[in-house]
Amino acid sequence: MKAIVQDSYGSADVLELRDIGQPEIAGDEVLVRVHAAGVDRSVWHLMTGLPYPIRMAGYGLRAPKTPVPGTDVAGVVAAVGHEVTRFQAGDEVFGTGQGTFAEYARAPESKLAPKPANLTFEQAGVVALSGQTALQGLRDRGRVQPGQKVLITGASGGVGIFAVQLAKAFGAQVTGVCSTAKADLVRSVGADHVIDYTREDFADGKQRYDMILDIGGNPSLSRLRRALAPTGTLVIAGGETGGRWLAGNDRQLRALLLSRFVDQKLTTFISTQNHTDLIVLSELIEAGKITPAIDRTYPLSEAPKAIRYLEQGHARGKIVITV
Repeated sequence: MKAIVQDSYGSADVLELRDIGQPEIAGDEVLVRVHAAGVDRSVWHLMTGLPYPIRMAGYGLRAPKTPVPGTDVAGVVAAVGHEVTRFQAGDEVFGTGQGTFAEYARAPESKLAPKPANLTFEQAGVVALSGQTALQGLRDRGRVQPGQKVLITGASGGVGIFAVQLAKAFGAQVTGVCSTAKADLVRSVGADHVIDYTREDFADGKQRYDMILDIGGNPSLSRLRRALAPTGTLVIAGGETGGRWLAGNDRQLRALLLSRFVDQKLTTFISTQNHTDLIVLSELIEAGKITPAIDRTYPLSEAPKAIRYLEQGHARGKIVITV
């Protein structure tokens, strides 16, 4: 099968299109004939091996243990392991797998769900990681309630577009922070208000929010707290500095420590992928409350180009690779 392969950590230059064998699946896994695979920051982190703690977490110290990148996936079930009960060959699915920048990828049954009927494979292929991050940040960590005022930084990015729509679906009044060029996109997905960070400061004291989901831009804790209500909740889900060791995670650690001494709840989280939340997202998608926004589509052979575009930070929504 055709696949994107890397033998070492590095820039997009380490990625090569090669012919390799199909992956073998375990009893609880599904073999997916890939139609589309999403491109997100996790792909970049695992490609570069940065920050370094990623390598120590089991992904390979000197070279990636999984040579084929890619996690988000949408496609058709080609085969199932003997323990799989939810799916059979021919089913259209979406979710997360391993090595999805390829014609075939393996995925745990527990991280897949039936593809929403009203989505193309390209749209479904960008939902899982970003959608579940937004869902878990708002619902589980932020505990968003109807009528609350919610601020979302990085509102035009992969996670941000889902977060704006989910917060609206939960009944919140949503303000999105983004650049001038992306303001119309954020409004189009349902934001009640948009703050152009090139012209305004969301922490100028004019408005305070019940909940802030901080996805991008790496604003300081002090700025975020100025925009947060006295008993509000801040959930940090992103914002990288590019450091080789902490990459901005020190801000999350400081937030957790400070939260013990103030009335505001300052927290962070690492999203998890699971069948249950995929079903939640699928139901919201089929109800018309969430629509994935795709900026650019690249064929498998141009995966390095897709990663370079991601690195530029200009994407309006998601980037997808078609297979």
